[in-house]
Amino acid sequence: MKCYILLVAVLISGCATVSPQQLTPVEIKSVAAQDRTLASAGVDDVRGPLRLDEAIARALKYNLERRTRIMEEALAIRQFDVGAYDMLPRLVAGAGYSQRSQYLTTSSIDSVTGAPSLAHPFISSDREHWTADLGLTWSLLDFGLSYYNAKQNADRILIAAERRRKALHLLVQDVRTAFWRAASAQKLRDDLRRTIALADEALADSRTAERERIRAPLDSLRYQRQLLENVRLLESIEQDLGTARVELAHLVNAPLGRELVVEEADEGLNRRLLDTPVKEMEETAILRNADLRDQFYSAKVARDESRKILLRLFPGLSFNLDLRHDSDRFLVHQNWSDAGAQLSFSLVNLLSMPAQKKLAEAGVALADQRRMTTQMVVLAQLHVARLQYASAYQQFLRADAIYQVDERMNRIIAAGERAQSQSKLDRVSSDTTTILSLLRRYQALALVHAAASKLQATMGLEPEVPSVSSSSLQELTGVAAEFLRQTQGDAAAVAPKAP
Repeated sequence: MKCYILLVAVLISGCATVSPQQLTPVEIKSVAAQDRTLASAGVDDVRGPLRLDEAIARALKYNLERRTRIMEEALAIRQFDVGAYDMLPRLVAGAGYSQRSQYLTTSSIDSVTGAPSLAHPFISSDREHWTADLGLTWSLLDFGLSYYNAKQNADRILIAAERRRKALHLLVQDVRTAFWRAASAQKLRDDLRRTIALADEALADSRTAERERIRAPLDSLRYQRQLLENVRLLESIEQDLGTARVELAHLVNAPLGRELVVEEADEGLNRRLLDTPVKEMEETAILRNADLRDQFYSAKVARDESRKILLRLFPGLSFNLDLRHDSDRFLVHQNWSDAGAQLSFSLVNLLSMPAQKKLAEAGVALADQRRMTTQMVVLAQLHVARLQYASAYQQFLRADAIYQVDERMNRIIAAGERAQSQSKLDRVSSDTTTILSLLRRYQALALVHAAASKLQATMGLEPEVPSVSSSSLQELTGVAAEFLRQTQGDAAAVAPKAP
């Protein structure tokens, strides 16, 4: 007995000594290094210029956030598989060991006189014995609850699939926007550096002229200030575009330190989106929008939950069958079986029934209200997205026309500067204006693609992606290219005209 007490005391003291343990810097660095290795495992290297369809395909296959959504869906499937076993009867096997310090010794008294029996106390159980049992139990109430749980888990698989679709829509939208921002950075990088160098050269000449008093001091200072304003504007543009490559590399899970080169695709603007009747868009959105379909399945889950609440109000009926064995030698029958049925009912349920019923009805009403609200929100988003796309499309056409004019003016001024009929300030100002126009053109193009992706996402349009794990990057690239071809229209206005 003392040994048992000592063992319990040791276990209790061991539990009492548990305290928070912070991770050491070495452990954090080790785990972080493993995470980086796993994040880049199996990622194909980027070879050559990156096209838009390949960027989308790489994001579909390698983007870490998309992997998370896929794993969430897989987890929902596993929960459904596990929940299906809850509807089966419970089969439980058990074994035990019992030990006493003394024999179980009993005595008796006469049932009539109450006098102690003259017989010696007798032993009715071994000091040590083993027990084993195998029991089968099935509850009708548990079966009903497990049935509705399985239905809810099945709907949660579909909810996870819709959320994965929504994440896919946002991913495609982000990739298209980041791609064209990276394209503009790549297109403007050399022109920016050349113009900044020309401005620095003109600024140095102006300061030399000021020191030698070739020009009036006020004219020189005005000249320098305008040059500095142009340089400041160019440097802010260069800084803003510098993050585009990192954003695109993050989305496609490419090394962040690598210099990505993008190839401007031929896919362009989707004029057909503006020509599609709004009524047809609304019907497509109602049928395919991920958020709305999510709410449809969530309403089904809420209805099953209400049925579970009402089901708990019914009596519980359970059946059991057990096979038992006991090694106690004093037992006449060491092996036996027993069976039974039990009916139970909580009297408190009679009192709570009205409240439980109202709770079930309130849950269903809330789910229906959310679905209705989501439908109205989706339709409003559709109309807003269509107007935004129309505006972005028009703004792109204007930005393209302005760029063409500025480009032609820049050619003339560049020729005049070479002929020394125009100053370097004029050349720098003209180059800055042209660069700014080209930047605004690319920004407008990125906004058009973002607006088109948002409109397509509202309607629930996405690439028909096969299994990512079993599909090669080349196959996914073909899927992305086909999606772009089907959803985009004339590409003539997309690529800047060659000067």
